[in-house]
Amino acid sequence: MASRLYTWARWMVRHRRWVIATWILLLAVVGGLGATLHGKTSTEFTVPGVESQKAQDLLEERFPPAAGGVVRIVVAAPEGKTVTDPPQREALDGVLREAATVEGVVDVSRPASTGALSADGTIAYSDVRFTAEASEVPEAAKEELADAVEPLRDAGMRVELGGSAMLPQTEAGGPAELVGVVIAFLVLAVALGSLVAAGLPLLTALLGVAVGVLGTMFVSGFVEMTGTATVLALMIGLAVGIDYALFVISRHREQLADPGTDWEESIARATATAGGAVVFAGATVVIALAALAITGIPFLTIMGLAGAVTVLIAVLVAISLLPAVLGVFGERMRPRGGRKDKREDKREARAAGSWGLAWARTVTRAPAVVLLAGVLGLLALALPARDLRLGLPSYASQPEATTQHKSYDLLTEGFGPGFNATLITVVDTEHIPQEKREATVTRLRGELAADKDVAAVSPPVLNPSGGIAVMSVVPRSSPDAQATTDLVHRMRDLAPTVTATGGSLYVTGQTAMAIDVAGKLGDALPLFIAVIVVLALILLAIAFRSVLVPLKAALGFLLSVGASLGASVWVFQQGHLNGPLDVAAAGPVTSFLPVLLTGVLFGLAMDYEVFLVSRMREHYEHSKDPAEAIAQGVARSARVVVAAALIMVAVFGGFIFNDDPIVKSIGFALAFGVFIDAFVVRMTLVPAAMALLGRRAWSMPRWLGRLLPDVDIEGARLPAATPAGPTADADTAAAKDGSDDRTAVRV
Repeated sequence: MASRLYTWARWMVRHRRWVIATWILLLAVVGGLGATLHGKTSTEFTVPGVESQKAQDLLEERFPPAAGGVVRIVVAAPEGKTVTDPPQREALDGVLREAATVEGVVDVSRPASTGALSADGTIAYSDVRFTAEASEVPEAAKEELADAVEPLRDAGMRVELGGSAMLPQTEAGGPAELVGVVIAFLVLAVALGSLVAAGLPLLTALLGVAVGVLGTMFVSGFVEMTGTATVLALMIGLAVGIDYALFVISRHREQLADPGTDWEESIARATATAGGAVVFAGATVVIALAALAITGIPFLTIMGLAGAVTVLIAVLVAISLLPAVLGVFGERMRPRGGRKDKREDKREARAAGSWGLAWARTVTRAPAVVLLAGVLGLLALALPARDLRLGLPSYASQPEATTQHKSYDLLTEGFGPGFNATLITVVDTEHIPQEKREATVTRLRGELAADKDVAAVSPPVLNPSGGIAVMSVVPRSSPDAQATTDLVHRMRDLAPTVTATGGSLYVTGQTAMAIDVAGKLGDALPLFIAVIVVLALILLAIAFRSVLVPLKAALGFLLSVGASLGASVWVFQQGHLNGPLDVAAAGPVTSFLPVLLTGVLFGLAMDYEVFLVSRMREHYEHSKDPAEAIAQGVARSARVVVAAALIMVAVFGGFIFNDDPIVKSIGFALAFGVFIDAFVVRMTLVPAAMALLGRRAWSMPRWLGRLLPDVDIEGARLPAATPAGPTADADTAAAKDGSDDRTAVRV
């Protein structure tokens, strides 16, 4: 692979103008398509085939009004007054009449006639039901409703909007995310020692991310996609794009520190070695994200594919656009030390890697102690994951300033915490004899009302044909409580009694859907982790021609995932650090976070594993001294690995302060996971484990070696380096005047 990338990079440098123009044209085309033909992203996380979705499909087919999206208008009377006082009642009646005129509205409930009034009369609500399902209710209609309720505020009443149709769109690109990018630039400037060199990874990464995200927006016009998919593509694409460019540029500048190295030769070698590690590491990220498809959950499959395509583009940018851009800068990328005499350059090179060398020798001095302490520490961080509960954020998790969160609080105050967890029972009575239908539904309602965790059950509402009966069940507990999950399971346990009469019972609603999605993802997680671990073993065995190195890497990856999940449970489920991280309320961990974290962190962990261990193996191939290979491998890669990890932590960490609770939890889990994996697992436990393994780390049974391809990501079979000479001077001149004369860039 290294030899092919070497030839490829030379071609990219010599045709740099065409390469750069092609990428700019691609950005323009994809950008135009994404900006003009994009679709609407969904706010719902649904799973075909689960019971709650079957019930929703049944309602859409045979009782459409019951399946429509709802905007719930929640009002609170001024202090000392009630909603039923004449001035407040008249204002509310006028607003509800206005709400009924909004396009798409089929029904507006009246609090006085539906019992939607708190016991003290201070809080009431009205459900404005649309013909369209929740995710399809137009933003214009919701804005019109928001304007229609203003007279209530003028009358001194509090008014907030909730309901299934008010799920906010997921957005990114705020100040916090920009701060992450600024921090990444500062890290690059320190790591590369040049503002120009620091700007290149950002420039190429932003171009790659723009192509990936705009392409994702274009695809959303043809495939249903959640807003989280676009944010994930942006988050991962930006992080890996910067890191991959950093790997190549740092290797290029390291080589240029030798005044005798020709800059074109250096670009080709950097692309062949560091670029080879980028290709291999990027391939693991792409495969891991694409493997989300094995969960069988459409929204997660689309999310994984969107991220995978963006990472693939980042890899292509790193091995095509980046060499071309480096060719434009030519000699100007050479560090100042490269213009000094060789002895001074060697002293500076040793100084640059001295702290990494010292760290490696400290870790390997007592490797067993370091390994034991590190493993025990990570297991301690993972302990909270034993209590992991999965779910989807309720409106309690939205920022406290949002109308959704305020409506949640008002409903809890007026009607109890379970009111926000209302469950919908759907009874298909079409095949029940006509004379037994009413008795069946009445008996079911009585059994539901008798449950200790049920606060209220509404009278049944029938569709026009009488074949569907719908009842609302209000739990005593909140949407995120374990008691509510248990109640849903008990309600479904009543299905056999209905089935015995010829009917069917379903439980649905937002809370039931969240429980079903969590259950489906929880069942898929063990298989997904097993696939990822096997994948890691195969890929790393190919990369390093070793059996023990992949086993060590896979175990380290599992420790990183466990620690990150434990920290996520500690923060988001158990409620620690809610203030500093601006978490509105504690609740279950986002249902798809463990699967997503496993896939993404696997790919990113392999980035650092490949880059770090490939430098060890590169030195081992020349010296056959395992101890020195560890020390020199860490010394030569420590600065880049640390910088790359800090960049990823900064980029992911910026998303922790996003208003969307799902994006917030993903950003935290990835930032924490990358930090632990890079600094504890790769920079500490890996050298310690390699020291204990010694020469055995690089051994492989002959029969297995014959089966696996030899990809040579270390560049052991590259031709000898071409020294700088008159040709290099001609190249420098060509770079300065921007010409692309191939005769001036020959080797």
